[in-house]
Amino acid sequence: MSIPGNPDPAKLVIGIFTGEKKILEAVASALVDRFGEIDLISKWLAFDFTDYYTNEFGAPLYRRVFSFKKLIAQADLAVIKHATNAIERSFTKTYSRRINIDPGYMLRERFVLATGKNYAHRIYIGDGIYADLTLVFQKQAFQSLPWTYPDYRDEQLQAFLMQVRDRYLVDMKIAKEAPPEG
Repeated sequence: MSIPGNPDPAKLVIGIFTGEKKILEAVASALVDRFGEIDLISKWLAFDFTDYYTNEFGAPLYRRVFSFKKLIAQADLAVIKHATNAIERSFTKTYSRRINIDPGYMLRERFVLATGKNYAHRIYIGDGIYADLTLVFQKQAFQSLPWTYPDYRDEQLQAFLMQVRDRYLVDMKIAKEAPPEG
């Protein structure tokens, strides 16, 4: 029999892509207001793996990924996805999105994204949101899965996510060494 326990907290990771680099500062400010201090920021990454978003956002598209200092409860991912959707809507111009925001979280063994779209490999986590197992960590590296988005297969993005994972491991060590609150 398995005995239920509390899962470890996770490192919040939020990916953004846009065709308008100039709005990133305002978007980052909105994210900080909602989720707290940013820990790591990727450099601008080309987002040229698909033309799926070209009609909506134009081209070229650019991606940046942020991780946040404060660890989150894994169970909060659906609430976080709704919050990032609201931030996306706040930057809408004439009924067109100008930015796409994809929240997820990093754990020692996996990287998970939130989505509102169902698919065979996605698990419903409540409030209209699904968890997408995007990468698994095995043999000292991230392993892509058959459904992993092409940009998350990219070596540069995975190298950044490795930095996030390393920071998460340090955060967890510090959290476990800290005296209990109260």
